Amino acid sequence: MTTTTMSDFTQATQDATLEAVRKSQQTVVEAVRVWSKAIEKAVPAMPAASKELPTSEELVESSFQFAERLLAAQHEFAREVLSAAAPVLEKKAAKTKTPTGTSA
Repeated sequence: MTTTTMSDFTQATQDATLEAVRKSQQTVVEAVRVWSKAIEKAVPAMPAASKELPTSEELVESSFQFAERLLAAQHEFAREVLSAAAPVLEKKAAKTKTPTGTSA
């Protein structure tokens, strides 16, 4: 497999995975919507003190903002590790090439 073909395969696999996740998420959202409408009248109103707590939306946004920052930090860490290991990785890559510049 060439690099382009492997890259294309990887991208197609990632796209298919994301599409499957999105479809599953849509199914769950619809199920929650139906469930919510079914029990809406049975759930009592929240006490007045709960108005001081963050809303569900605020909690979700805050959690995902943190997750984005954490993922960015992990991305930077991975790049730094690769950079620190570059001398060894470059030697290994050079060693696997034949004198004509093709892979052995």
